Amino acid sequence: MQHTTKLANELIDFIHEGPSPFHVVRQTEAVLEAAGFTRLEHTKRWKLDKGGRYYVTTNGSALIAWIVGSGALEEEGFRLVQTHVDSPSIRIKPSPEMTTAGGFLKLNAEVYGSPILSTWLDRPLALAGRVSLRSAAVMHPQQVLVDFPDPQLYIPNISIHHNKGVNTGVELNPQKDMLPILGMLEAGTVGKNTLLAMLADRIGCKAGDILDYDLYTSEYERGCLLGRKQEFISSKKLDNLSLVYASVRALAAQTTTTCTPVICCLDNEEIGNRTRQGADSPMLATVLERIASSLGKDREDFFRAMQSSFMLSADMSHAVHPNAPDRSDPVVQVKLNGGPVIKFSGAQKFTTNSESSAVFQQLCELAQVPWQYYVNKSDSPGGSAAGTDSITQADMRSVDIGLALLAMHSIREIGGTADNAYMHAVLERFFKQGN
Repeated sequence: MQHTTKLANELIDFIHEGPSPFHVVRQTEAVLEAAGFTRLEHTKRWKLDKGGRYYVTTNGSALIAWIVGSGALEEEGFRLVQTHVDSPSIRIKPSPEMTTAGGFLKLNAEVYGSPILSTWLDRPLALAGRVSLRSAAVMHPQQVLVDFPDPQLYIPNISIHHNKGVNTGVELNPQKDMLPILGMLEAGTVGKNTLLAMLADRIGCKAGDILDYDLYTSEYERGCLLGRKQEFISSKKLDNLSLVYASVRALAAQTTTTCTPVICCLDNEEIGNRTRQGADSPMLATVLERIASSLGKDREDFFRAMQSSFMLSADMSHAVHPNAPDRSDPVVQVKLNGGPVIKFSGAQKFTTNSESSAVFQQLCELAQVPWQYYVNKSDSPGGSAAGTDSITQADMRSVDIGLALLAMHSIREIGGTADNAYMHAVLERFFKQGN
């Protein structure tokens, strides 16, 4: 139990230090570098060694890391865990300052992904992301990550006295109801460029050197353990940072393996994957082929390696809801702390088939952890995962797995403390598994 609680608190720390996808990648880099991994650049030649530990990033918001196995790549293949670093959010638009009745200064914003909008109201919100600065190298602006030590934003609800139907169902308009307040206007000012001034002060640059930004909001408060026996993890961004952290920690713990273990932490899953740093791009396939090429393999060897490979497409899954069990399948019901989830879809929204499911079941047996199935209710289409996009770009066997979650896409979600430890164990076992 002590180990399980320790892992859960480590996850909470990891999430709290990752308020934007860019910060998540930076945190992941820190874990890898502490474990002896070397950063490579896309623009330079790679020279890889057996047993070498390497990683590469794309756009600062996606990362692929690997350890070169001791066996022949074309025979042992890759053992790959794919996750995503982004979460539903409220994203700040360019030139966002807006003045409003009452002397408030608010920011124009848009919804990123599909958050449960009502959960973003009445909470202190963090502001974080990436800022692009003017530089002498025109084609390579300086990139700086930014966050603030204190909450900066707030989206107020309308009081029940002014909104009598609030408890019987109210539709929130993203353009009208979801704009965060930054503060009060000072007398005689119009608030223009207030955000740029804040960013410049925080970064330590001139406001005029800020050319653009990618800024996201998130819950400011730290996650915690709760429940009678601390059996639950309550936190923002459990979808999908739970699995990002489990995968990077499992990879960092590896020593010698015959196969080549890989983690692929992608961006933009919440908006469809179709970006340079998303699953529906050549990024993963390109990096895998470059690994093969750098080890002296030709394309025939690479294609053989892909057919010897296996991917875990790892994303969170829905637990049966205690107050709404009818929203789940009447027979196959996922439980918190019931172990990793194998996800099936007859519509092929997940990559799982009976063969890949059997592989993962046996991995769980070897790791001595329980497992469970997830299927969509037949009259509810449910969601999908990024694995189906990735395997159309990188041809390998795959299974979709995850961990049970309540309140998915709420600003604060609930996961299982034991489930977190189970996933760490099975991922470590997976990376060791040869052919």
